[in-house]
Amino acid sequence: MKKTAVIMGMPVIIEILDKNAKESDIDEVFSYFVSIDEKFSPYKNDSEVSKINRKEIDERNYSKEMKYILKEAARTKKETNGYFEINLNGKFDPSGIVKGYAIFEGARKLKAKGFKNYYVEIAGDIQVSGTNKEDKSWKVGIRNPFNQEEIVKVVNISDNGIATSGNYIRGKHIFNPVSNKEADEIASISVIAKNVYDADRYATAAFAMGEKGIYFLDKLKGVEGYMITKDKKAVYTKNFEKFVIN
Repeated sequence: MKKTAVIMGMPVIIEILDKNAKESDIDEVFSYFVSIDEKFSPYKNDSEVSKINRKEIDERNYSKEMKYILKEAARTKKETNGYFEINLNGKFDPSGIVKGYAIFEGARKLKAKGFKNYYVEIAGDIQVSGTNKEDKSWKVGIRNPFNQEEIVKVVNISDNGIATSGNYIRGKHIFNPVSNKEADEIASISVIAKNVYDADRYATAAFAMGEKGIYFLDKLKGVEGYMITKDKKAVYTKNFEKFVIN
């Protein structure tokens, strides 16, 4: 069972390989993603984030999920030595943490239903569980940021998440809060972690760090990274190759 949709203005793909999967199981996750967009989008006028930015909501009245994201963003900022920030130019924008969070929570909903083999993706950030239709680990391609039609690496993942940060699709949109400038020192960085939530938040921070981001990732337990520099060189963490398909 596989379905695709456009939610949050991004392509969403969910595939469940367990035989008892129904279309409604996927639709339930799609509905959850829509609710996340309605709450956290900085572009929707009636979202909770927009209301916070207009100071229409007091912090005591934030939703439970919003309080959790704020707490996690603060934790990530501390873990990344200030390279992760959700308050920019006087505006609150949690986009750098919400996509990975949504994918992870969507995948957890499938797990709670008893499914064991599934794939959840929003715009290239992915959480997988179990095996694919060939009863093997899921195969995920890392794109060439200089030629998006080309896959430069294929990784084998199972019960892992993968996320990529870069400017090659959406243009410059990642901010370096330490230098107070747009982040553009590298072309892209892909992160594999136990879950896509960690992969996404660390990828955002590592991209902001520039070329030293890969060394930050190398020190994290259970996290691997693959960086492509602006001069088209690949640099990766010491155990990244264990995920690479020969």
